[in-house]
Amino acid sequence: MQLPRSAGILLHPTSLPSGKLDRDAYRFVDWLAAAGQSWWQVLPLGPPDEYQSPYRSPSAFAASPQLLAHPEARVTGKEVEDFVARNPYWTGGWTGFAGAEALVDQVRFEREWGALRTYAAKRGVRLIGDLPIYVSDAGADLAAWPELFAHGEVAGAPPDALSANGQRWGNPLYDWPVHRATGFHWWRERFRRTFELVDVCRIDHFRGFVSYWAIPARNSTARSGRWRPGPGAELFAAVERELGDLPLIAEDLGHITPPVHRLRDELGLPGMVVLLWAFRGGSRNPHALANHRPNSVAYTSTHDTDTAVGWFESLRPRERAATGLDPGEPSWSLIELAYGSRSSLAVVPAQDVLGLGSDARMNRPGVSEGNWSWRLERGALTAALARRLRGLAERHGRLRAELG
Repeated sequence: MQLPRSAGILLHPTSLPSGKLDRDAYRFVDWLAAAGQSWWQVLPLGPPDEYQSPYRSPSAFAASPQLLAHPEARVTGKEVEDFVARNPYWTGGWTGFAGAEALVDQVRFEREWGALRTYAAKRGVRLIGDLPIYVSDAGADLAAWPELFAHGEVAGAPPDALSANGQRWGNPLYDWPVHRATGFHWWRERFRRTFELVDVCRIDHFRGFVSYWAIPARNSTARSGRWRPGPGAELFAAVERELGDLPLIAEDLGHITPPVHRLRDELGLPGMVVLLWAFRGGSRNPHALANHRPNSVAYTSTHDTDTAVGWFESLRPRERAATGLDPGEPSWSLIELAYGSRSSLAVVPAQDVLGLGSDARMNRPGVSEGNWSWRLERGALTAALARRLRGLAERHGRLRAELG
């Protein structure tokens, strides 16, 4: 998939002033349109876990009722029946796990999300979703399809720049031979559901489809894991045969090897570059501006990193000077670099548009508590900021474009 040259903003619905799909969501779409943005990128839409993380949802298919603007809205039995008829694969398991009323919430979500998505599309704004590679160890998927998951090891990531001990996520790992024997049925249904909700999807931890870090379940950190082979292109081919071309963005960050890049390129997927990491690592650094590929997405920062201002303030004076960024507005200097990049899509978290510091970051990898709680202040995204972004988008050829 080749994305058009365009720009977008990363803001999860829980970070809206109300945290709901209410008037604030529609105001945000209006602001995106005024700012010349083509995309609204969100994080996973499933129900969050006990720490409010959307990456460890109890369902790979259900949407979060916490986002509902009208959680008491009337739903008819016919609406529920129609929803089940359109989603037969997963609704039974979700009902068994979460109760019959949980399906009513899914009908409400489909109603509210569909209305918001239609409103956005009419204003030239499309939605980028996020698909976590793994499911919860205490969720409906493991309960409904236990045969699809391995035992004795759990998921995570090896030590890297984000975490010295690695990340022990604790999610169950897939039994890939069983998935292969089913023709990757669960994955076909999961992608089908994903593209009912969004136009394009960032697939989290893409490298795990090439090889994944398996940690003995008894271990408390991710240090002593081992790499195991993933399904590779075979999975995506099976899904593509049924659903057609897959509008995906590969999250190819972290411990990346040549086979990961080969799979990304074989599938024709855009990868990711993060400008916070552009000022280190020498001439081969893929995040350095000179190395950006046209078929990629350039981020100033991500939900897993510090904000642009927080990162800049953490640097030593000599390191700050070496970046060449404006010390008065480091986040806007990065935005300018992202917009000028060869990357087809530039995405900026709302926190960087606002020039906010570390207290506004969304997540600290490897830390369970204190994340996913940042909220946008009502009125913070002003008309002046929209004009400034729109001017950059126009100057760098990123004004709203049609999806190719």
